[in-house]
Amino acid sequence: MGSRHEPAPGASAPAVRMDKWLWAARFFKTRGLAARACELGRVVSNGVVAKAARDVHPGDRLRVTTEAGDFEIEVLALSEVRGGAAVAQTLYREFEESARRRQQLAAERRLTRQFEAVPDARPSKRDRRQLSRLRGRS
Repeated sequence: MGSRHEPAPGASAPAVRMDKWLWAARFFKTRGLAARACELGRVVSNGVVAKAARDVHPGDRLRVTTEAGDFEIEVLALSEVRGGAAVAQTLYREFEESARRRQQLAAERRLTRQFEAVPDARPSKRDRRQLSRLRGRS
């Protein structure tokens, strides 16, 4: 019989659970966060919203939404083990259009941050009361 990563004779192509692969590819810090993203519909595999237990195969096209932005990628390799960032980047290939959109959004966010007013200090108790009244909470 084969090892854990090799299919048994007569078995289908190798596969890894979606949440494990997303964690190993470093899209999420924990498997739990990867599974939660799947539950919320933030992971789409070949045009279908993916569940955490769905198998990932080389050649699959994924759209993954994270805090860093939307990634449109093609799965190149499988792994159930989380390695370094350099290793994780060999597991997938991001499409050029996806990378361009994310870079553009990041640049826009940096520009808008320049115009946001930063408070000098934390709000005082009096300020918090006024904010509560303004928001309709007594």
